[in-house]
Amino acid sequence: MVYQYVACSESGEIVKGKLSASSEEAITDMLSYAGYRLINLKPYVPFLSLDRLSSRFFKVKPTEIILFYRQLALLLESGVNITTALALLRDQISNRALKRVMDDVISDLRSGNQLSAAMSKHPEVFSTLSCRSLSIGEQTGSLEMMLKQVADYMEKQIIASKGIKSALMYPIIAFSVTIVVVAVLVLFVLPAFSDLYGSLGAELPALTRIMIDASTMFRNNALSVLLVFLVIGGLALIYVKTPNGRYKLDMLFLRIPLLGRVRLLGELSRFCRSISLLFTAGLPLTEIMPLVIQGSGNRVMARALYDVQQDMLKGEGLSQPMAKNPLFLPMMVQMVKVGEETGNLDASLLAVAHNYEAEAEDKTKSLIGMIQPVMTLVIAGIVGLIALSMVSAMYSMYGEAF
Repeated sequence: MVYQYVACSESGEIVKGKLSASSEEAITDMLSYAGYRLINLKPYVPFLSLDRLSSRFFKVKPTEIILFYRQLALLLESGVNITTALALLRDQISNRALKRVMDDVISDLRSGNQLSAAMSKHPEVFSTLSCRSLSIGEQTGSLEMMLKQVADYMEKQIIASKGIKSALMYPIIAFSVTIVVVAVLVLFVLPAFSDLYGSLGAELPALTRIMIDASTMFRNNALSVLLVFLVIGGLALIYVKTPNGRYKLDMLFLRIPLLGRVRLLGELSRFCRSISLLFTAGLPLTEIMPLVIQGSGNRVMARALYDVQQDMLKGEGLSQPMAKNPLFLPMMVQMVKVGEETGNLDASLLAVAHNYEAEAEDKTKSLIGMIQPVMTLVIAGIVGLIALSMVSAMYSMYGEAF
């Protein structure tokens, strides 16, 4: 199987490439013999492949994976062997992509591979963090417990993600409705009033003239305006796809008033829960940090975690490097320090995760409650301004007539 890797040399140089080997352990050994330290490793999937196209049309939802983990844990606790359990679950799956993946996993198991190794060949379905956790569960004989813990972890992640999406949904819908309403008024309503006022030869108020002139200019140059917006949107999208653009966009998300705090709490709670899960499984911090960095969806947080990892490798521990970056909140740094001193780092991080998740949920509810009236006032203000320009013209004409 072909793997894609990112490694670091003794001089600190970052190298990327692809190697063919029978397992991830073999890749790690090969790079180690060559003098490189592995940072990230995942199966290589070509840009154009049947698996990639299939996953695009029949995506596997995280909720399906959570249900699969819970059901597999239940069957294993009942005494069913793992191959039989997977075959039973495969027959109940309706998602074509997941069923195809299950066929491959069962085939690998019958060939003598472990469950985690078989799952790691499908990174589009099973995350690296999940596969590594299950690998530890297999080695310690606690696979059922680890399946439940990974399912709980994923469920918490989904709940946190839904909270942020729900906070953004209303503003997006309200903004879209505002654009449609303004477009209708500018393209159809204002021109009709403009023709009426022109035929009457009335002298219009300044506000009305500005509105009518803007409407006329937009109608006459609608294609050019649309093209400009498309070009700007396309350039912005291309820039966001670059590493620097993605970093600045993630930084912007963290600095947005109110919403930025919610996103930061979500990232920190995910970080704490991930380390707690892997640390409980028995994985050392030196192996946990690359997995957590890889799993972070925010480039700013990933870079901060990478800096923490580098200082940690120098022997500074975890709390001391975190204290250097303001992204890591004081309570979290203090709890990590207590966890390191008492030997209960996993419990301390789990407590922090619970606290930040609760705070993020409260702030999300407050944010949603605040956004609704604000957006209503914005829409009313825009529509009211256009209506006022029309009404003021009518009153002006009425005054001239009498």
